[in-house]
Amino acid sequence: MNAPYDGDRGQGAGGAGSSGGPPASPGSGEEGMTPDPYLQHAYDHDPYRAQDLTAQDPVAEALYDRASHPPPPPGTYQEPQALYQQPPAAQYAPDPRIWAQTPPPEPAGPSRHLPYGDNPATTQYVGVDDLVTQAADDREEPDAFAHLFRDQEGSGRPPGPPAEPEAAPAPVPPKSGGRAAGILKSSALMAAGTLVSRLTGFVRSLVITAALGAALLGDSFTIAYTLPTMIYILTVGGGLNSVFVPQLVRSMKDDQDGGEAYANRLLTLVMVTLGAIVALAVLAAPWLIHMMSPTIANDAAANSVAVTFARYCLPTIFFMGIHVVMGQILNARGKFGAMMWTPVLNNIVMIVTFGLFIWVYGTSAESRMGVETIPPDGVRLLGIGTLLGLVVQALAMIPYLREAGFRFRPRFDWKGHGLGKTIKLAKWTVLFVLANQAGVIVVTQLATSAGKLSGMDGTGFLAYSNAQLIWGMPQAIITVSVMAALLPRISRAAHDNDPGAVRDDISQGLRNSAVAIVPVAFTFLALGLPMCTLLYASSGTEAARSMGFILMAFGLGLIPYSVQYVVLRGFYAYEDTRTPFYNTVIVAAVNAAASALCYVVLPAQWAVVGMAASYGLAYAVGVGIAWRRLRNRLGGDLDGSRVVRTYARLCMAAIPAAVLGGAVGYALLRTLGDGAGGSVVSLVCGSVVLLGVFFVAARKMRIEELNSMVGMVRGRLGR
Repeated sequence: MNAPYDGDRGQGAGGAGSSGGPPASPGSGEEGMTPDPYLQHAYDHDPYRAQDLTAQDPVAEALYDRASHPPPPPGTYQEPQALYQQPPAAQYAPDPRIWAQTPPPEPAGPSRHLPYGDNPATTQYVGVDDLVTQAADDREEPDAFAHLFRDQEGSGRPPGPPAEPEAAPAPVPPKSGGRAAGILKSSALMAAGTLVSRLTGFVRSLVITAALGAALLGDSFTIAYTLPTMIYILTVGGGLNSVFVPQLVRSMKDDQDGGEAYANRLLTLVMVTLGAIVALAVLAAPWLIHMMSPTIANDAAANSVAVTFARYCLPTIFFMGIHVVMGQILNARGKFGAMMWTPVLNNIVMIVTFGLFIWVYGTSAESRMGVETIPPDGVRLLGIGTLLGLVVQALAMIPYLREAGFRFRPRFDWKGHGLGKTIKLAKWTVLFVLANQAGVIVVTQLATSAGKLSGMDGTGFLAYSNAQLIWGMPQAIITVSVMAALLPRISRAAHDNDPGAVRDDISQGLRNSAVAIVPVAFTFLALGLPMCTLLYASSGTEAARSMGFILMAFGLGLIPYSVQYVVLRGFYAYEDTRTPFYNTVIVAAVNAAASALCYVVLPAQWAVVGMAASYGLAYAVGVGIAWRRLRNRLGGDLDGSRVVRTYARLCMAAIPAAVLGGAVGYALLRTLGDGAGGSVVSLVCGSVVLLGVFFVAARKMRIEELNSMVGMVRGRLGR
């Protein structure tokens, strides 16, 4: 700032004043001049008084504005310091990953002496010599993009002096597309493990059906085998799968030990609880079988076989829970693969076990074995093999935990460490599962009774379970894998009170999973018959065809079932387990009522087909209710228009594809027969037509999610 020389201050109008030089001292005031109050005693302690005044630069003096910077009061002058001081050495070396690092702090005192109290950090020193010297210089203005031009010129310029190395730019936050790619990448690893697990599960189902058949003996084993899973989910399974993952994430984020103590307490509590549950369940096995199927319980031979199978299978509840807790600990630490790959070991053990049974006794079609003729040694072999599979699956998680840095140490200090809050949250999840399993029990009883009344193979509970196993495979591979990767992130967003991030992640999970769920659902509807005649040909043509019709009835219900699964994860992220409970009560009630209606109205051989269709109808009702509640929870916005548009366009592409593919498959099946060869040709040709038409139609519609998935696959293949 330039200001008039202070010697002109205080003069009257028209008064003469000197144009330069230092002001006169107050004692030597000129005649007619009023003393300037700002200059009184200002130079009593002037350190420059002893210097040659002719050496001072009047231009530099004029750059100081004494009106803005009054002189310091007397007695406050500090001793002059050296003109230049080196800044103190940095305690740490510069971080090359951070751009534009903070400069080192200025020294405590001024590095140059300024007589009028100016700030040495903001004052620019310019004199006559500097002005004359730099007048002819063409100084280049700083340009943030100059390095790009220099890099392009390269060798075209003479080498200059070596420049100081620039710090590396700061990491840029990932964009939405990168985040989607990361989710797809994490989900791909999990989907691969789940795919192998489900494929081996299919082989296990095929071997079980081949060994025991699809009549009363197969139903007896299926009820005993599914009973531990039902009890586990009713007791602690629901809470472990939905409530404890957000709690583990929060403990890792908030606790000083990274949540290890909380995980140890949780694992110890689950082990003690499941041990007690197993003891009670083994004692109550006859009552449990009667609850699941009065039809089997009222048959003495079938009840004896089912109770024996159940007492071998019920201890798997303990190892099932241990496996799930270990897997959730790994998921909370960002390790998703182990939980999806270890079930393969269980399937392999069971495949070997039932393979040995077939090797010793032959297939069901050969031996015509039933509940009256199955030997005790065969029951013992199948029971021990089933239990051993879950033991191997649980123990296989230990190396993954050690690799992740987790060491299990039993801890019984459960009180006062947040587990009480978690158990209260899990209370509603247990009620949720109870309502769901109540519907399952009703369907089990009705399907078992319908199968016995019809007198036909493939119309009972085993056929219903086998068709549902095929139908649920895409859900487990795609939707569960996508949401398992998203759930920890949704939990963090909910914990940070960021409903926008929760909405975006749920929308992304719905749209990414729909790309595969929608065409697969229409594939089941169009090609369910050749699919089952191929997979379950060993159980007989009649049973395989019945399973095919059941699978076709399940088909389209896969879409609302997948949507319901994703939407409920949003409630669990907010630790809201009450709303899913009420929603599931409605779904279970609709499923049970519609299944009972089908049992009464339809012939016995078609009753289970109607029950399969009722399953999808119930979830369609549940989706409408859950969607509205979650939308209100997130402030009235769930990205509904974008999600509905994606599903609608995918369905528009899948309908003509299903019509053409189903027509081709049905024609080939009628021409070549429903044996193994005709089923293979019908299924392959129909699938190629269906997926080809769907892909072409979806690409023409430019569905964004399909293009993202195709791009990811091409990137994996290096094309």
